[in-house]
Amino acid sequence: MSNLLGRPSRRGFLKGTAAGTAFAAIGTSVKAEQPLPPLEEYTPSYLTEAEYTFIMAACGRLIPSEGNGPGALETRVPVFIDLQLAGDFGAGADWYMEGPHDPSANPLLGYQTPLTPAEIYRKAIPLFQDWCQKTHAHTFENLDAQTQDAALTSLQNGDVGLPDDVRDFFSLLLQNTKEGYFADPMYGGNYGMQAWTFIGFPGARAAYTEWVPHFDHAYPLSAVSISGERA
Repeated sequence: MSNLLGRPSRRGFLKGTAAGTAFAAIGTSVKAEQPLPPLEEYTPSYLTEAEYTFIMAACGRLIPSEGNGPGALETRVPVFIDLQLAGDFGAGADWYMEGPHDPSANPLLGYQTPLTPAEIYRKAIPLFQDWCQKTHAHTFENLDAQTQDAALTSLQNGDVGLPDDVRDFFSLLLQNTKEGYFADPMYGGNYGMQAWTFIGFPGARAAYTEWVPHFDHAYPLSAVSISGERA
């Protein structure tokens, strides 16, 4: 997969994508109940055990734990994805989902599948797992890291042969992973505001007026979430 996070340009990539994903697609999404249990003890609201196992493994490669900053697992991105799929986002509640649909249409024409985001995950994950089993002799979570990266690259490039109605699964998974990494912790991801702290984003502070003249000084205060939680 091109430009996998975890390479030398990782921090720059994360800073460059943060602005576009920190608050994207979250408007009426499910908020996490606090406090959350440890990641390995979390009980998914939407995803099945097998689906959640895949999401854990896939997120762990999209934003790996190795590197200078926290990975997707440290920031509990899989929890974010599960909660969003269980809520309005997963149901496409505020999307226009009426026909006509043409899943084979040019992707530049916008969202064309009749499936909701949650339905895309549910249909695409077993298809991709079957491909991994046939191609690499194991399901995704049982592959080594290098082979997992190669499998995700094939998924990204359209080499897996997914049906048209779920062909955008990789793009959706990657987008949701970045959203979970940078979103406010109240939505289940960005645990402890680790991602914000890593890139120097101060969070939902009300005003920065007094700091406008101090362009040559680092902002000294820690990140704060919408709920008032501080890093």
